This record gives sequence, C-alpha cells and structure tokens, in this order.
Amino acid sequence: MQKALQNLIELQNVDLQLLDVRGRLAKFPQKLAEVETRVAAAKADLDASKAAQLATIKDRKKYELDVEQWRDRVRKYRDQTSQVKTNEAYRALQHEVELAEQEISKAEDRLLEQMVAGEEYDRRIKASEKKLKEVEDVARAERSKIESEKAAAEKELAQFSAERQTALAGIPENLLDHYERIVKKHNGVALAEVRDEKCGACGMIIRPHVIQEMRRSDSDKLFHCETCTRILYYVEPSISSAPSASASAASASTEG
Repeated sequence: MQKALQNLIELQNVDLQLLDVRGRLAKFPQKLAEVETRVAAAKADLDASKAAQLATIKDRKKYELDVEQWRDRVRKYRDQTSQVKTNEAYRALQHEVELAEQEISKAEDRLLEQMVAGEEYDRRIKASEKKLKEVEDVARAERSKIESEKAAAEKELAQFSAERQTALAGIPENLLDHYERIVKKHNGVALAEVRDEKCGACGMIIRPHVIQEMRRSDSDKLFHCETCTRILYYVEPSISSAPSASASAASASTEG
C-alpha cells in the first residue's frame, strides 16, 4: 500500500499541475477578447468621428445650396422691381427681397456653424487616429505575449499529460476510481498530508494510533480523514529538521 500511496501522491502532484495549466489556458480566449474589445472601441470612436464629419459636410453643402438659391431669388426680385408699374407691386417685391436676405443670413449662420463643427471633427479624427494607432501597437504586443504564453502552457500540458500516464501505470484500477471520486468531491485534491497530527487539508486532528499505523513501512491500510474523507499520508521529518546531537549536547552543557 505504501508504494500505491506514493504513486497516488505523484499522480495528485501531476493532476494539480494539469489543473493549473488548464486554468491558465482557459483564460487566454478572454484575454485576447479584451485586447480586441479595446481595439474595436478605438476603431468605433474613429468611425463615429468620421461619420459626424461626413454628416457635417453634407449639411454644409445643403446650406451652401440654400444660400445660393436665396441669392438667386434676391437677384430675380430686384430684376423684377425695374419692370413693375405700381408702388404696391414695388413694395411687395422689396418685401420679398428682405425675406430672402433674412433667409440668406440664416443659411450663412448655419453654414458657419457647420464649418466650425467640421474643424472640430477634423481635430477629433486626428486624435482618434493617433489613439487607434497607439491602441493597435499595444494590442500587437499583448497578442504576441499572450500567444507566447499560450504556446508555453500547451507545451506544459503535453508534458504533464505524459507524466500522468506514467503515474497511472503503478495504480490499481479500483484505487484509481476511488481517487477520482474524491478528486471530483474536493476540487482536484484527493490526498492530504498529516501535519502536526492534523489533516493538512481541513485541520481535523488525527488519532495517534492512526499516525503510528501510517508510519509503518509495511502498513497495507489506506486511511481517510474522518471529516473531509481525503486520503491521508504521512511524511517522516527529514534528519536536517531535527536538532543535531552535537547541538543538543552543547545546549545541555550550557544549561549545566
């Protein structure tokens, strides 16, 4: 069982790395979408400025035509004043001239407004074009970085997938099924190390006799945490982590 347990620990280490890699790979489409969204927003802003400028040009042409048409009417009315026979007819034509000149003035005011607006949209277009270029330059660099990170992650995925197949070879099918059921229940973590006589995952205190049994090299039992049901394993402390004999002697001498 100790060998099978060690194989499970190796499998879990690989599975956790696979979980991390797959998580990173899942984020790349969103990262690319965010880059494209910023580019699209900059393009939309430029398109809006161009559309507004085009509308202004159309309006300006319309008001220019209005001014010309009203001026033609003024010339027509003035030409007619030399042909009328009565004062009443003359005054009527003069009135029409005045109305036409008022319309000319209004059209010229609107034309001036559109010219000023056109200049403003010209400035906006130049600013939008500059902004779009900046956004596209940044986006190009970000795409390159994302694609590079994605390629590296895919390489890791292939590597860990191969390592997983190697780890699976030493695990009995029934034990593997048991492991995978716990993995699904606990978000990818089926095993927990016993640390300070507690389950390393949930903190539940482990009974002393269980720890003693787990420490036996010939133990053929599989132990589970009574609270979270994860498979427990125990790692003996390394010699370097314990006080050295010389250090203990020196300490005893000092205390004496």
